[in-house]
Amino acid sequence: MTSDLTARLADLEARVAALEAPSQPEDIATPPDPDPTFWALNGLRERLPDPGGVLLTGEVVLPSGARYAWQEGSTTEGLLEEDWTLRAPRLDALAHPVRLTVLQEVLRGNGATAGLAALESLGTPGQLHHHLRPLVAAGWLRSAGRGRYEVPEARVVPLLVVLTAAAPA
Repeated sequence: MTSDLTARLADLEARVAALEAPSQPEDIATPPDPDPTFWALNGLRERLPDPGGVLLTGEVVLPSGARYAWQEGSTTEGLLEEDWTLRAPRLDALAHPVRLTVLQEVLRGNGATAGLAALESLGTPGQLHHHLRPLVAAGWLRSAGRGRYEVPEARVVPLLVVLTAAAPA
């Protein structure tokens, strides 16, 4: 019985030693970690087959304290087959400095028409309304009631993504 117990104890000690040993022998090289600069891209590569795709994602907290998280992806094949002209109205609505200023002010918390009209850079109240209409029509803004505007939750991060993509080189 003692020799059986000794054998079983020796077997357990060998198993524990094997578990505590390094997971790979020293003669097998560990591959280097991928470049941490591209942590999101490395995750995308794991999920998408060739020819790949794009992933737009972000989480932001606005000055109001509102937190928005958003993610959208497209395959290369899907994007290249799509009719891009259908996106023109949404992009066109952003193609004016006054409209970009309006959106920036609304995201900063100045969504009241009276507050926006008080900004000289946005022109007269009539000019302001001229710029609000296409932003609302394209879905970048919506009426929040009582002369207030807001960027819809589903548009906050995409707007910031577009602006990031359009950053000066």
